[in-house]
Amino acid sequence: MTQGTQHSADDPRNADILISINGAMKHRSEAMVSVFDSGFVLGDGVWEGFRVMGGHPLFLEAHLDRLYEGAKAILLDIGLSREQLTRALYAALDANGMHGDGVHVRLMVTRGVKSTPYQDPRVTVGPATVVIIPEYKTASTDTASRGLSLYTVHVRRGYPDVQDPKLNSHSKLNCITACIQAYGAGADEALMLDPHGFVATCNSTHFFIVRKGEVWTSTGQYCLGGITRANIITVCRQNGIPVFEKSFSLTDVYGADEAFVTGTFGGVVPVHTVDHRSIGNEPRGEDARGPMVQRLQSLYRAFAAADVAARARPV
Repeated sequence: MTQGTQHSADDPRNADILISINGAMKHRSEAMVSVFDSGFVLGDGVWEGFRVMGGHPLFLEAHLDRLYEGAKAILLDIGLSREQLTRALYAALDANGMHGDGVHVRLMVTRGVKSTPYQDPRVTVGPATVVIIPEYKTASTDTASRGLSLYTVHVRRGYPDVQDPKLNSHSKLNCITACIQAYGAGADEALMLDPHGFVATCNSTHFFIVRKGEVWTSTGQYCLGGITRANIITVCRQNGIPVFEKSFSLTDVYGADEAFVTGTFGGVVPVHTVDHRSIGNEPRGEDARGPMVQRLQSLYRAFAAADVAARARPV
């Protein structure tokens, strides 16, 4: 059975989670938004996903930077300051007694309720809708070692004058259609090219290859500004690992020594196959991790732990 980096075992505790809707805590069965909400009608909004360690959202500042930048780009007034939104995140965690690890938070902000189902933002009649969904979710350790298969899809990452890929918007149909094509081909996730035919990113993660001790990722021009992607680039530079943001083709991918993807939930996950071609020359059996992936997984765990150790709860 194929499964992407978001795969996790079902946790029965999630049946009774409390979800924050504009600050009001609602049981999962009662957490609802209006059918006139901009997010439901049009996918008009921005969102972030946070992994929680030690009761703290990891890399919180970088995620909030991306959220507020995206909101500004689409003229969406979140209606809360960064400090207020931070307190709201911690309040949702506290309401669920989530003070440790193994938690993932989805923060969604839409333009709010509309007077009629129509795209014009001027028919919005209420403030932004802010939803915070904390869940007990732990990334699969099996996936972190066994790795993923990818399939290159026909759906491209487009030019920013069509829909800017830097926007972490609710409108994800290009990624969804890419995912459908990938799992239809028997793969776990989709590998997407840029308009010029170079490798861009995956449908829900960022893509890297390793060649002769060097780590390569795309230029970043046609993908979301990934938080984990940026962190891995930083980790490489801090530890003397040559890392390059550059254009490269599928031929470079097929001949790579190793490949991996990065994401908030899964961290660093190896890729064992791209387009039915095994990555690397050495068969690795049930553990698809090469030496670079193993090293980066270890370095990233330490990097994340340092972020948590430096955090304090808002006062």
